[in-house]
Amino acid sequence: MGKDSAASPWPLVAGLILAMTLWHLGTAALLPVTQDEAYYFDWARSLSWGYFDHPPGVAAVGIGTRLAAGSALAARLGGLLAGTLTLVLLARLYYHSGLVRRDDLGLALVLAFGTLAGLAGGLLTTPDTPLALAWALALHEGERALAGQRWRWLSAGLATGLGLLGKYNMVLLGPVFLWAILRCDPRALRTPWPWLGGLLAVLVFAPNLLWNLDHDWLTLRFQFGHGFALDPGALVGPRAASAVIEHAAPASWWARAEGLLRYLADQLGLWGLIAPALIMLAVTRLGRQADTAGTGAILAAHARPLLQAATLFPLGFFALVALGSEVQANWPGVYLLAAPTLLSAPLRGLRRWVLAGGAVNLLLVNLYVYHGATAALPLPYSQNRILRETHGFRDLARLIAGLDAPVYADRYQLTAMLRFYQAGLGISQWPGLTRPSEYLLGQIAPRVDPATQTGPFWLVTRRPVPPTLLGFTSADSRTLYDCPGAPLAETAAPPCAKPLHEWHLCRFEKSPAGRFFER
Repeated sequence: MGKDSAASPWPLVAGLILAMTLWHLGTAALLPVTQDEAYYFDWARSLSWGYFDHPPGVAAVGIGTRLAAGSALAARLGGLLAGTLTLVLLARLYYHSGLVRRDDLGLALVLAFGTLAGLAGGLLTTPDTPLALAWALALHEGERALAGQRWRWLSAGLATGLGLLGKYNMVLLGPVFLWAILRCDPRALRTPWPWLGGLLAVLVFAPNLLWNLDHDWLTLRFQFGHGFALDPGALVGPRAASAVIEHAAPASWWARAEGLLRYLADQLGLWGLIAPALIMLAVTRLGRQADTAGTGAILAAHARPLLQAATLFPLGFFALVALGSEVQANWPGVYLLAAPTLLSAPLRGLRRWVLAGGAVNLLLVNLYVYHGATAALPLPYSQNRILRETHGFRDLARLIAGLDAPVYADRYQLTAMLRFYQAGLGISQWPGLTRPSEYLLGQIAPRVDPATQTGPFWLVTRRPVPPTLLGFTSADSRTLYDCPGAPLAETAAPPCAKPLHEWHLCRFEKSPAGRFFER
């Protein structure tokens, strides 16, 4: 970053965004698709206003999968475009909010995309992808409305509704907007604009609400049960109750404190090697007065409450949730979009630490992507999640394409990966064996009804013993091993010390009348 603070920041901003876009394109082409991505990309082949796990935004973002079957790059194109647009909106938001100095604005952008969460979020397609884009757009329009263009509460409401179609976490922006209005422009509540914006958000979100109404509030019940450790049986019905992820409520205050500490550690971990700069900043602030050019001195008065609330409210909300339920690290992740505005000026004196931390984060992600594509690094088994997420599925799908009977899988992740690489086989998830998913609704794949199965079929599973399927007998079984850097092998014993996958192909046939397979 240059030393001339009066220089226009936009050439630097354009260069940073272009560099990140090109990096995302390269890594998206190199890294094989992950299991959750394959699941969401499968939704994109059958667009709907709702799905079992999430609202439809991630399916719309993954529409590129229709361009080239089995291509990770094609499937991720929508997510890559969303990531670039998010950075553009953040740059404009930061500038309008007071970060007009080139160094401050450039540092804020590095803080936005240089974290581990920012780098991975711009690469992988998840429900957080449309959420981040809509959150950035809504904040951008909200800041403009607070600056005096009150009619832009309409566009802020539109963005909020689109965000709700991406992920329900977008609802957290409502309290953020209300706080900002009360602090900066309470008279706006006497005008129609904020209210019309809220109405527009509801209208945009209404198709998903109607879909949920028509499907017994399936997605909303699943998400609230997953996030708040509610009774699974009350959320998705008695048939699926035993398969929903259960969260045991902490039994003691110590367990609650442990959950909160784990949550805070996860949030610090999202920053990667930028975290040491944050820790040094915190120590400096505690030990002595910070530099005089603090955040309050450079952020515009109308934008400060908005950005503070957009940072602190998601963090605080999920901190409360962490006291009673397990919180995944990405759930409050939208706070990372506003936090750079609060940190850019205080971190001026630690700029080199931030840039170095961002560079190391980039190096680590590059190594992880390279390893995911080649299995070339000597990582221990416990650190090989990226290979377990991506390796061997293309070979497995190719082998399954040559089988002599219909094929099903016991897990939705395995179903999704096989369908990604062999979309025309009609593979679906066999019900009742693992967690329910979109595949059991019959919308994106044929719904399996065991009562109507007559001929033989194959079941792909990780279980070494064929599962009990009422009315069917196990006629044959094949074992396949997937080892790092090696093709799929069908052998009697593992060809490597720690296979990434051990898959079993179990052939089932209809039992004679009155007899059932038992094990």
